[in-house]
Amino acid sequence: MYEQQPGAYPPPGAPQGGGAIALTLKYHPLAFMLGLFKPQVEINGQPAANAWGRTVLPVAPGQHHVHVHVPYFLPPRIGAADLGIAVHSGQTVELEYRAPMIAFIGGALGTPPQKYPGMAVTIALLVVSLVLLLCICGGIILAAANGSS
Repeated sequence: MYEQQPGAYPPPGAPQGGGAIALTLKYHPLAFMLGLFKPQVEINGQPAANAWGRTVLPVAPGQHHVHVHVPYFLPPRIGAADLGIAVHSGQTVELEYRAPMIAFIGGALGTPPQKYPGMAVTIALLVVSLVLLLCICGGIILAAANGSS
């Protein structure tokens, strides 16, 4: 029979008598490239899940360390987030992970709802890009209008 150690992550097929961690993993539609990569979830250093969406992970009662990141090209890990939580017998702890909008910052992990990290910077970059595009197009139109006179 399987011996449950306090705070240990039970292997698949272990008898259930503890609690659970319900983890929802999300990325923003503007960061659609993240859909090509599977997030990596670890509980107490052990691989636990690797899919976007909601996953319920059975755990023993006690303290647990949850780590989530997304493997990527450069940098090799983006959106790393860590959280220590206490799970009581029969309890399901709801957590939400949001991948960052920018590859070089951490993700958000905690009780739902979480915000997308880097959203303000992403909006600012989009606005600056739009203004530059409008200036370039306006310059081309003015140059064409002056050249035809």
